[in-house]
Amino acid sequence: MTRGLAIVGHGKMGRLIEQLAPEYGFDIRLMLNSSTNAHGAGLSGENLRGVDAAVEFSTPSAVLQNIRRLAALGIPVVAGTTGWFQQLPCARAAVQSGGGALVWSPNFSVGVYRFRQIIAQAASAFAAEHEYEAWGWEIHHAAKRDAPSGTLLAVAQEMKQAGFERAINLSANRAGAHPGTHEIGFDSSADTITIRHTARSREGFARGALRAARWILGKSGVFEFREIVNELG
Repeated sequence: MTRGLAIVGHGKMGRLIEQLAPEYGFDIRLMLNSSTNAHGAGLSGENLRGVDAAVEFSTPSAVLQNIRRLAALGIPVVAGTTGWFQQLPCARAAVQSGGGALVWSPNFSVGVYRFRQIIAQAASAFAAEHEYEAWGWEIHHAAKRDAPSGTLLAVAQEMKQAGFERAINLSANRAGAHPGTHEIGFDSSADTITIRHTARSREGFARGALRAARWILGKSGVFEFREIVNELG
């Protein structure tokens, strides 16, 4: 059965999701950009008639308001915007008060999720090897607003949770149209170990978001993408 999908934020990611949506059983019922959704005005009950889920790739300043409006109308949301996670408690409260559903993540790539698992294991292994220091680096396209990326910050946090308590030097570059590379390294006077994930395109992010949108149908609660990866169809 085909389900109705709303795309909130019709930039490069939104257009790619529009292109791929039919492969995941979705029909696009609503597409909004910054002009048609100023201050959340496009997210009305009338506009969302026939919509079963929404994918949100807008801007950090708009995402919380979008989530609140969608949650109030009972529309489950997949939020792929980054740079807003300090407001996550507010989004969680809005979704839970309305009995809605939200999947959020700094990155919807399944490959990045597996990369994060590998990094956590490496951090745990190097925690007791005190001669090793660590760094993290990433590069994205020039239009990406947050730096370092949400993904790199999340990876660094997971390293600490895995027991790597020493400083992790983080850096970021923004240039051209690069879809994203993340790298973690461990260095000592004897050797260097480098672990890197390089995205070839935005397609992996779009496919992950669409899989999450299919998964969230009929669900309630707030989930991080990494919590549901193993359940995705």
